[in-house]
Amino acid sequence: MNVSHIMPEEAARLVKEEGYVYVDVRSITEFEGGHPDPALNVPILHADPRTGQMTPNLDFLEIMEALFPKDTKLVMGCRSGQRSARATEALLDAGYATVVNMRCGFSGERNPLGQVVNPGWMDRGLPVSADNGEGVCYASLAAKAGK
Repeated sequence: MNVSHIMPEEAARLVKEEGYVYVDVRSITEFEGGHPDPALNVPILHADPRTGQMTPNLDFLEIMEALFPKDTKLVMGCRSGQRSARATEALLDAGYATVVNMRCGFSGERNPLGQVVNPGWMDRGLPVSADNGEGVCYASLAAKAGK
């Protein structure tokens, strides 16, 4: 499957004007620190509390399928665009028709030295939220999906 990559401004336009749903696939902790407004959190990876290492969220696809019909238009985002590209690919492989990956993510694309070379959602002045409540946070979405 070919993954379509869009820039943050286009992602914001699709959500605002064309009814796309923004799904942030960052970890719960990352999401709680601020996220695109509006965004829902369904992590593709979880931070292991013992080691800090990222481990796959084995429920990712099942939760997405429980929450969103296959014809839902989705924008996938993460910190820099890498995890969301994998999530986009997984959803397209699972039969979703309209899924795009947001390049640059929330925090921007970085070079090997860690310097931002292409700003993300936050640094482009797009709306940011700290809302981690019902219907937005992963715990409530997983519960709604029966997990």
